Amino acid sequence: MNIAIIVAAGRGARMGGGVDKLFLELAGAPVIAHTWRQFDRCPAIAELVFVVRPDAREAFRAVAAGQGFRKPFHFADGGAERQDSVWNGLATAPDATSLVAIHDGARPCVTPALIAAVLEAARETGAAVAASRLTDTVKESADGRHISRHLERDRLWAVQTPQAFRLEVIRRAIATAREQGRVFTDDTAACELIGQPVRLVAGDTPNPKVTTPHDLPAIERLLQH
Repeated sequence: MNIAIIVAAGRGARMGGGVDKLFLELAGAPVIAHTWRQFDRCPAIAELVFVVRPDAREAFRAVAAGQGFRKPFHFADGGAERQDSVWNGLATAPDATSLVAIHDGARPCVTPALIAAVLEAARETGAAVAASRLTDTVKESADGRHISRHLERDRLWAVQTPQAFRLEVIRRAIATAREQGRVFTDDTAACELIGQPVRLVAGDTPNPKVTTPHDLPAIERLLQH
């Protein structure tokens, strides 16, 4: 079976105002409901794990009841870092799990087709990630004020979620990072640490993340269409 781990334990500090961005209403439903719906609709996913703050569990249960989602789900507690949250989610994976899709709760424009494509790539190679080619000209700055060097955009990709892995691969990758005292905000970086190849999977539609208030109008338009 394949499961999804939805990372949803952050407090969204960049949203400001003490607002939990996952429960902001966009296009008629909370952000997390849009994300949840896509995994509930995806035939490749059998069960969901929500990594959340303990005090948020009832709010998530209320979303499930209000939206009528059908797939089984359970909770894991969020950790100090995203990597710790993913580790906690992995600890709850059923014994029959073969593939794991890890996704940001605040990325509501994901599609069932993209979820399935990333899972299939992970089945073949061990690890895969949704990504898009960069179209802007990219520069590196050492001091945050001046250009240090030009980067060739033809070789650069912006990685997103979902990121999918064989269960034993992602467990070994994060365990190695923890043993070495390394902290990664991206799960594929832990795979690089153990030499695990990661397949890039290009999506057909925009897949942005809700991070700041400026993101909300554009993401709402995407959800409406």
